[in-house]
Amino acid sequence: MLNIVLVEPQIPPNTGNIGRLCVNIGATLHLIKPLGFDISEKALRRAGLDYWKKLDLIVWESIDEFISARKESDRLHLMTTKASKVFWEAEFDKGDYILFGAETKGLPKSLLDRYSSECLKIPMSKEGRSLNLSVSVGIVAYEALRQIQINTGELF
Repeated sequence: MLNIVLVEPQIPPNTGNIGRLCVNIGATLHLIKPLGFDISEKALRRAGLDYWKKLDLIVWESIDEFISARKESDRLHLMTTKASKVFWEAEFDKGDYILFGAETKGLPKSLLDRYSSECLKIPMSKEGRSLNLSVSVGIVAYEALRQIQINTGELF
């Protein structure tokens, strides 16, 4: 349905929440290393992430590996506070990839420059700096799901 891509995520609970979201909406979660935490079976069991085994998960060694493995027809949406286009102005479709950067630094500038026309933002007041990563993924993923349901009649 959708592909949620976390580039160098740092905070385990955020990734855990996003993994749970992906299971519930039928999305694939892509994690791009380096990761700020351990996702071994032992670590996941200790964290109580029993739903993790239901997750469609792909782990990439680097952003370059991820980019070079994708098809030219794959549509990317890059989430950044630096974009001028708001996410609900984008057209989402089945199979799209929605990229989110590390909690502490966002997506790499080189990636934002390379795909500048695919950059989107979540609007925020001037009082805020950013939203929590798992909140941001939820906001955008459900807008994408809403659009897909309207366009195809399919929810999952």
